[in-house]
Amino acid sequence: MSTHTLFEILIGIHIASGAPGLISFWVPVFSKKGGERHRFWGKVFTIAMLITGATAMAMSTLTLIAPMATHPHLVAHPEFSDPVLVRGIFGWMMLYLAILTINLAWYGWRCIVNKNDHRKNRDWRNMVLQAVLMISAANCAIQGVIIGQPMMIGISFVGFATVATNLWFILKEKPGPAAWLLEHIKGIVGTGISVYTAFFAFGAVRIMPELALTPALWSVPLITGLAMIIYHQRAVARRLRQPRSLSVSPGAAE
Repeated sequence: MSTHTLFEILIGIHIASGAPGLISFWVPVFSKKGGERHRFWGKVFTIAMLITGATAMAMSTLTLIAPMATHPHLVAHPEFSDPVLVRGIFGWMMLYLAILTINLAWYGWRCIVNKNDHRKNRDWRNMVLQAVLMISAANCAIQGVIIGQPMMIGISFVGFATVATNLWFILKEKPGPAAWLLEHIKGIVGTGISVYTAFFAFGAVRIMPELALTPALWSVPLITGLAMIIYHQRAVARRLRQPRSLSVSPGAAE
């Protein structure tokens, strides 16, 4: 099997898992929090994102090994015909974003699963994901400096901030009563930001590769996602003023 054939198979799996994830993301956002629909579609989204992130890691690894064999349509492109640029953008940066997606999806899921036992958030898998994301973010920034791509440098700070805030919560001995919910919101909505960013940016490669470097395609999901995080976290803050307002229906985290 050729590298390109394997790459195309991974793209098929990536799309098959990513498309349901892109759609299912909005159901928990707008459905009743803690309700059956919210829990079901939240699990669908999380599992879809873990699979999507894993296939993106495999695709980016193949790109690092054989940049032009995996992207033959770019061979004659005026800008992306350089294997070094293809390896940097569609290899190193895509690998970093894939790890970021997996990190946020897993973290957001475990925050609600472990809401009654915070110590379980220090599970080795959660901790390893923080270390791996920190390394991949640093590498993305370094590779951006090497090939002169400011976007790679800038986007890496999202990873640094994610690890810092994740560890702040994970290592805190006694988080506040609503901390798990705030972190759950950050993790899941952050996953949505990551996957929609990749969808708009890397998805454009097949049509117009140069769009992958357009700041607008990166900023729209980020601005929308941050607005959603702020809105929902403020809603939680308002609920904190009401007795028993943060209770979740039985089995909500199962």
